[in-house]
Amino acid sequence: MSQFTYVNKTLPLIPLRGISIFPHMVVHFDVGREKSISALEKSMMEDATIFLCSQKDAKINDPTVDDFYHIGTIAKIKQMLKLPGGSIRVLIEGINRGRIIEIIQEEPHFAANIEELVYGEKDVVKDVNMEAAMRLVINDFEEYLSYNDRISSDVMITVADIDDPGRLADVIASYIHLKLEDDQKILETFDLYERLELLHKILQEEIEVLKIEEKINQRVRKQINQVQKEYYLREQIKAIQKELGQDDDIMAEVEAYEEKIDKIKMPKEVKEKAKKEIGRLLKLSPHSPETGVIRTYLDWIIDLPWDKETKDKIDIKKARETLNKDHYGLEDVKERILEFIAIRKLTKSMKGPIICLVGPPGVGKTSIARSIANAINRKFVRMSLGGVRDEAEIRGHRRTYIGAMPGSIINSMKKSKSKNPVFLLDEIDKLSSDYRGDPASALLEVLDPEQNSTFTDHYLDVPFDLSKVLFITTANTTTTIPKPLLDRMEVIRIPGYTDDEKLQIALNHLIPKQLKEHGLSKDNFIISESTVKAIINHYTREAGVRDLERNIANLCRKAAKRIIEENLGVVRINRGNISNYLGAEKYRFDLLEEENQIGVATGLAWTAVGGETLSIEVNTMKGTGKTQLTGKLGDVMKESAMAGISYIRANSQILGIESDFYKDMDIHIHVPEGAIPKDGPSAGITIATAVISALSNTPIRKDVAMTGEITLRGRVLPVGGIKEKVLAANRMGVKKVILPGDNRKDLEEIPEKVRKKIDFVFVKNMDEVLEHALVKGNDNHEDS
Repeated sequence: MSQFTYVNKTLPLIPLRGISIFPHMVVHFDVGREKSISALEKSMMEDATIFLCSQKDAKINDPTVDDFYHIGTIAKIKQMLKLPGGSIRVLIEGINRGRIIEIIQEEPHFAANIEELVYGEKDVVKDVNMEAAMRLVINDFEEYLSYNDRISSDVMITVADIDDPGRLADVIASYIHLKLEDDQKILETFDLYERLELLHKILQEEIEVLKIEEKINQRVRKQINQVQKEYYLREQIKAIQKELGQDDDIMAEVEAYEEKIDKIKMPKEVKEKAKKEIGRLLKLSPHSPETGVIRTYLDWIIDLPWDKETKDKIDIKKARETLNKDHYGLEDVKERILEFIAIRKLTKSMKGPIICLVGPPGVGKTSIARSIANAINRKFVRMSLGGVRDEAEIRGHRRTYIGAMPGSIINSMKKSKSKNPVFLLDEIDKLSSDYRGDPASALLEVLDPEQNSTFTDHYLDVPFDLSKVLFITTANTTTTIPKPLLDRMEVIRIPGYTDDEKLQIALNHLIPKQLKEHGLSKDNFIISESTVKAIINHYTREAGVRDLERNIANLCRKAAKRIIEENLGVVRINRGNISNYLGAEKYRFDLLEEENQIGVATGLAWTAVGGETLSIEVNTMKGTGKTQLTGKLGDVMKESAMAGISYIRANSQILGIESDFYKDMDIHIHVPEGAIPKDGPSAGITIATAVISALSNTPIRKDVAMTGEITLRGRVLPVGGIKEKVLAANRMGVKKVILPGDNRKDLEEIPEKVRKKIDFVFVKNMDEVLEHALVKGNDNHEDS
């Protein structure tokens, strides 16, 4: 422990602003406040001793007792010099620490009873710990001086000669620039060892700060030197180019490129590549063909949306309203998009889904993609893949080729001016390939959420992030899409529209759209609902509404012509005069037979334009047991017919048919409309029923239609396209539809109005089919 004695004194007091005075410290400062000048004068009239302490807040001009620290330094005034303006410059020397016991006077200056702390030589105990602390502080101060150029290194000689630990600490503290609070802590630490320890800690902190400052200075100096070097080299290049008579616009162009690239937040790898190309441009002659290639490359890099994206509109209610306003039906697609919006509201990190809309032409696959973009406030870009057969169309050409350009993916991203657009890849099932590569394989990286964050175009040769893009693809069928590509997409199937859906689309969307395009209005063009139904049934045969829209446009054109030529106020289109505008009816629907017939069964088929009814006819005649199939049937359908006949032969006794019919009876199976190809297993039970009817001479109910695959054991297996097939049966006027038992789940897809009109029978084997399809004796009599 360090020992000291107390000496009481009464001294004038000056609160100092922004400065601390230590014992053994010789320093001058200016005094301007009246109270401080009065204290100086009082001190000079006595023994030139004064007490100096620091203000807590240097901004206070007229401090009170609570505004300054009560521990300070007793100092001796060495010299005073009056300055212009009334202030005084005073030179003082710190003597000892002092502590205010009592403020005895505040006017005209502060005066206080002071307790002076005096250290005697005998009071200072220098043990091993004290010696170690002194050495540490001296080493710290030496390191501090090595980082601080503002203090002369000669100071170290003075400091090294000091043996008194208290004086050593105070002298070193007076040389280093510390916060006022740190200075005060040192002043208030009376124990010498603790004072050295505190100073060691403060010096270590200051040294760390100085090291960081040095690192920053070196880095800045290096950057400045690099900039100066580049400037000097550029000036040299300018001088050389001027001597060669070359245009110096290249420098301005290079600087413009650098400025643009620095402004864009792009990946470090991309920025380095762009800067490298700028360096090449600077070195090349302006007349070199390569400069044009580099300029084009840099323009592409700058124009891409590296840091631009639109903010998603995360409002499910408004998104639902937008989708419903633009499209009727398509509930599965709408729900999937609303799910995406809901998840985006919960998390920002979700990758964009890749949706594949599969359905027949004209059902709105392409247009709903644009509606999705509007609903979530994103930019929309479309790329048609129909007929694309070159991989470079997707990934671009390498820059080694003359006229090389980026692929359509990067080109579309540039057009969108956003890194998170809705990107429509239209007709993905129409891709093809040849010797130039397989574009479907190039799309694998684009449509993989785990890979497309680093999609690399051959032309750019740097990665571009596609992970925020909402990809939507469209196709008419999935059969021609390669399996690896299909596996990366979420398939949503869009079935054809029902007649009721087509009617609503025509009334709410197509007619208003065509009226606007043709300059007509609801006042001068009137078309009835029944007329629209007639157009749907007799002038179009499609799953979508494209042909329906063409017919409505045709009506609008002819109506506009009549209004102008005949000066009509209004044109009315109805069932009676529609043929005057669109000509004779193009299509007819099969109607029910007038009576039950032997060997004629009604089947149901699915086509790309919706469901159809098939009238399957069977004739038997004396012969040698041959079976003939006509009507342009596919292999699967032929095999299905043979399976049905094998079932009949195996069960002839149960079915009431002669067991040797296959020896002396020829069977001819025909499906009308022979020019139209037909295939698939779903006509199996229909063919078998027609053959059994012909062989057993039993009529088939005229109001029954059926679909299902047959096995050799007579089991009925499920088939697809139930919705479209049932709608076709309803259109024909069928009262009862026989379906495989496993297709019961598909009933939910059928509109409720249709379900109420038809009696559905679900069967598991041929016995059940025949029970509902064949006419029994009494039934036949009644129907006849």
